[in-house]
Amino acid sequence: MKNNSVDTKCIFDFSPGYLNNIYFADKLDMSFVILVDENDDQIGIEDKLKAHQGGSLHRAFSIVLYRQSKGGLEILLQKRADKKYHSAGLWTNTCCSHPLPGEAIELAARKRLWEEMGIDHPQLKLLDKFHYIAKLNNGLIENEMDYVFSGECDLQKFDVNPDEASEVKWMSPELIFRDFVNNPGHYTQWFKKVMELFLAGYKA
Repeated sequence: MKNNSVDTKCIFDFSPGYLNNIYFADKLDMSFVILVDENDDQIGIEDKLKAHQGGSLHRAFSIVLYRQSKGGLEILLQKRADKKYHSAGLWTNTCCSHPLPGEAIELAARKRLWEEMGIDHPQLKLLDKFHYIAKLNNGLIENEMDYVFSGECDLQKFDVNPDEASEVKWMSPELIFRDFVNNPGHYTQWFKKVMELFLAGYKA
């Protein structure tokens, strides 16, 4: 793996003030994304829904958690909740979202992993980033500069937020790529590229 790790073991101070100030900051900020140019330089902010309606290029991140089981490498997938505003009910990588304006992307990734999956102590590594554009079935457009993080995790139980995910499962990369071919409609449009970058980084 590339040696650009972000050690998250010690960042979680669960005092009430810390949670209020860091994890549940101003709710107005939750509806905005960071707009960037093709060089990933910030050029502004925009309402999240408006950015997806107009296809504005914005910053995002995807997290892949993995483990080594008796059968080999496995990836933790989540099924997006049915109430999600896009890609609802589809399987995808462990966690994905957008950093808030003024928020470092490493902190945003760690925070969102806790909010969605209840996981607070993986060691995340920034593998790479990629730009992709995808037209979604509901008319929204994903135009993202997506940072891909990975982390090893061998938990058996997860405190999954039902507003974010309805199911989780471990699955081998071989089965994932086979199912991309057999059932492409079961997965988010960004997941295949995320998996390709993860495997490239995992083997590096």
